[in-house]
Amino acid sequence: MPTFEEQRAIVVGGSIGGLTTALLLRDQGFRVDLFERTPTLLDGRGAGIVLQPDTVRWLTERRADVSVEAVSTGSSALRYIGADNEVVHEEPAGWRFTSWTTLYRFLLQDFGTERYHLGEFAVGIDQDADGVDVRFVSGRTERADLVVFADGISSTGRRRLLPDVQPVYSGYVGWRGTVPETEVSAETHALLDDALSYSVGPLSHICMYPIPGLGGELERGRRLLNYVWYRNVPVGPELDEMLTDKRGFPAPVSVHPGQVQDRYVAELKETALAALAPAAAELVNRTAEPYIQPVLDIEVDRMAFGRVALVGDAAFAARPHAAAGTAKAAADGWALAEALLAHRGNVPGALRSWEPGQLELGRALLDRVREMGTRSQQRGTWEPQDPALHFGLYGPDK
Repeated sequence: MPTFEEQRAIVVGGSIGGLTTALLLRDQGFRVDLFERTPTLLDGRGAGIVLQPDTVRWLTERRADVSVEAVSTGSSALRYIGADNEVVHEEPAGWRFTSWTTLYRFLLQDFGTERYHLGEFAVGIDQDADGVDVRFVSGRTERADLVVFADGISSTGRRRLLPDVQPVYSGYVGWRGTVPETEVSAETHALLDDALSYSVGPLSHICMYPIPGLGGELERGRRLLNYVWYRNVPVGPELDEMLTDKRGFPAPVSVHPGQVQDRYVAELKETALAALAPAAAELVNRTAEPYIQPVLDIEVDRMAFGRVALVGDAAFAARPHAAAGTAKAAADGWALAEALLAHRGNVPGALRSWEPGQLELGRALLDRVREMGTRSQQRGTWEPQDPALHFGLYGPDK
């Protein structure tokens, strides 16, 4: 059996989950190459992330020079805001928040760019007993002992290995945006400054919290206020029209900032004034370029295929209500690295032992966030006092 040093790993997908997995495999001795489909670094994409232990485990265990506090903002309270900006519920809550960009930069800095290959879109795979061949649109073909697809909701790996698995629309979309904290009123800033805040309306809710500024700034006055507002949109022509960008192209996964049709942005801001607490409505109305992500469910019954693995959203896409998507991708990577170490370089054996636990974790998370979404968007039973609605990968507050 070859040693780790003699084995090569390919990670497809250069986002946070892919970078975490690549770092862990390299840490064990694999020769790791990471292939990202976009032609430029992903710096500047994404919005807020709620930090959970698995999300920042690389920093806490491998970067003694970087503390979690150095890459995140914090909260002291979970706060629900009523129709007149009154606080209708509040309890202590010490969550940490960062931006997607801030965490991405630290992980990329550790991995480096020499083996981080941009503009390489994986399109096909074949494997035999000894290895896996990955084909790219560019004409490039690469062979490795292990291939990990961490390429998100639209995963090429999942489409090739499980072609019958399709994203399932939840019945609602998430409108997202950020606003510099200096651009909101003093009253709004006081309500949102040091809290994970909610405003709940009929079959809808918005979640808000402060995150680092565009350059990673953590000081008050230089941060961003981040939100996601969940709104019901029926499947069909209305949804298809909304998910068509300004160029006329379908955008089934995300209509990016600056590409949402102006009429939908105008409707969003007008509705916010009537449906949300004034602080939340102000945040929405001061957003320069809100964007849309349809809330999707993806569930697989396999994550291991010989020498090929699916991790993160490539396997399970979970609704954001538990703030656990990034943590789940990192947890998949850590568990995979531990399985490979235990099997002393036997890649197929390691993947077989790794798969059951990650399938169980993915199903449990998906079941939980579906119930949370149903309570908010369909039954209207989202109750501020209920701890079952708290964040957590492994359960509320876990």
